[in-house]
Amino acid sequence: MTQSSSDRVVEGMRHLIDSLPAGAQLPPTRALTGEYGVGPATVQRAVRRLVTMGLVESRPGAGNFVRSRRIPRPVDFSWQTSVLAAVEHRPTGFSATQRVAGPEEIAMHSAYPMPELLPQSLLCAAFGRAARSAAATALTPTAGLPELQEWFAAEQAAGAAAGSTASTAPSARDVLIVAGSQGGLRAVFRSVVGTGGPLVIESPSYWGAITLAAHEGIRLVPVSTGPQGPDPEAVARALDATGARAFYTQPTFSNPLGGQWSPERAEAILDIVRRRGAFLIEDDWAFDLGIDADPRPLAGLDDAGHVIRLRSLTKSVSPALRVAAVIARGPVRERLFTDRAVETMYVSGLLQAAAVDVVTRPGWRVHLKELRRQLRARRDLLLDALTHYAPEVRVESPPVGGLHLWARLPEGAEARALVRDAAAQGVLVAAGDEWFPAEPSGPHLRLNFTGTAPDRFPQAASVLGEVLRAQR
Repeated sequence: MTQSSSDRVVEGMRHLIDSLPAGAQLPPTRALTGEYGVGPATVQRAVRRLVTMGLVESRPGAGNFVRSRRIPRPVDFSWQTSVLAAVEHRPTGFSATQRVAGPEEIAMHSAYPMPELLPQSLLCAAFGRAARSAAATALTPTAGLPELQEWFAAEQAAGAAAGSTASTAPSARDVLIVAGSQGGLRAVFRSVVGTGGPLVIESPSYWGAITLAAHEGIRLVPVSTGPQGPDPEAVARALDATGARAFYTQPTFSNPLGGQWSPERAEAILDIVRRRGAFLIEDDWAFDLGIDADPRPLAGLDDAGHVIRLRSLTKSVSPALRVAAVIARGPVRERLFTDRAVETMYVSGLLQAAAVDVVTRPGWRVHLKELRRQLRARRDLLLDALTHYAPEVRVESPPVGGLHLWARLPEGAEARALVRDAAAQGVLVAAGDEWFPAEPSGPHLRLNFTGTAPDRFPQAASVLGEVLRAQR
């Protein structure tokens, strides 16, 4: 690329500045125009750039001078220590899943799909239309855009199990739009559990819920679970023994197991919750991510406001579209509304307008159909790569939905050491410890099969196998 006249002058003057002491005056504009063979305007543009870069100090009426080079004094933040010490704080750490992968690393640690699996053309067009609409400047209702509330309510009603009564269908008013399901989950935890309260939770379960509960001072009551869900009697015992009145769960394509409850188990657990006058917090994060099964929201079976459902679009539309819904009925809806109004006031109307645009286009259904095909293909390719290159990494129950494989390691394997050693070879995976509310039942890995190109699966599996064998 040809260097511009201004760039050439800047480069030449930087060499001159390096040879001069701090405070030295630079040659006048006339001398510089002659030296570099350019006009005065070009020299002035170059000087302005050098001033912006902090190399030159311009003194009106006196000329231009080499800026004094000062060594910055370290800022003293020690005063904050005593102030922060007086505030209760519950450190919860940083999840390994949040690490940003380098361009050459194989990313199998996070919970997000690659851009090529997302509806990019739909999303870009939707943002363009939203930016030209009233949503770009109008004040957004606290509960959300009415058209987006209506869409979430209609989707849940359409997904309700056959035989449900008409009263199970939520209205648009029952839907609160939130900035991502994590924010909605925080509101639910605060509203129905509260600081110090007990919360029954599956083990393993979503690390973000575990971390959030710890941060809010909530006492977790783990119940062992598997791909088909927890034993209903174990849930009943946990609720009775602790007095908990809330059960956080993922009946559909759970993170990390990828399983789904049977209709019989769903009815049994919902009946236990009903009889105890408790809430079931249904985290439906993977509604759009079915592979071998279709979603069956428990909220569709509920006719008395026991189920509070969180439904997110982040994984199927885009990580940049932090839009989700909390669907709740009865007084709890009013409490959640107040919590959200106080904390965030409202979610960006521009994001909401883009979201409703994407999900109401004919191309949305086309995208979901193709996404399902891609998820199945990638899941099977990773399973095949592990079988051939790392048979010690066992996936006992392939997921029927979601983005991950939940793999058991041999007894005695050190999951965190494996993660560290694999990362040294460019393969990022997540140790399963983070998904257990208490001590883990054994060494596990969670592997995302949508975060990297499938042609790299054999390389990743080979590294995992080598590291495991080196450990042993």
